[in-house]
Amino acid sequence: MLLDPAAQDLLFRQAYTEDRFTGEAVPEDALRAVHDLVRNGPTAFNQQPLRIHLLRSAASRGRLARHLSRSNREKTLAAPLTALLAVDNAFHLRLPELFPAFPGAAALYAEDPGLRERSALMNGSLQAAYFLVGIRAAGLAAGPVSGFDQSGVDREFFPDAEQSALLVVNIGRPAATGPRPRAPRLAYDEVHRTL
Repeated sequence: MLLDPAAQDLLFRQAYTEDRFTGEAVPEDALRAVHDLVRNGPTAFNQQPLRIHLLRSAASRGRLARHLSRSNREKTLAAPLTALLAVDNAFHLRLPELFPAFPGAAALYAEDPGLRERSALMNGSLQAAYFLVGIRAAGLAAGPVSGFDQSGVDREFFPDAEQSALLVVNIGRPAATGPRPRAPRLAYDEVHRTL
């Protein structure tokens, strides 16, 4: 591995879904540093459908909490920052600028709404994963939450349907709770197949 062991630990081996945070605010400059790092992660045709909505106020998190599963409400309301990750459903309109090597890319996605939706979901998910790793790289902790009513969140935050909710991520400094045991992971042979 080219990445030193401490960085491997920070980004992967010691990364957990965090549920409890200190009350310390998440500084804007840390989020900008995360963005400047992870925006370089590769996607198909350099698509960049991910949009990140930072819910700092109790009121905005309250609007979201109505649509979360019961187990996710309390931790989201207590987090210093919640990011609502969404995909831009018209991401293809930026492809002439973002991927000039393929002038017909925007038209390809405009003509096929199913392809556009699948591509937004796949590439937005890639970007969301980069975002989570970037949060760890900034010394912060992330608590991704997928237990929510997507149609309710979409109506609440994106009534024009220009975006679709993808993931909720609570962010902050982890509360000192001590090390937790690592949950089991699948072995190499359970995941990899040679065809």
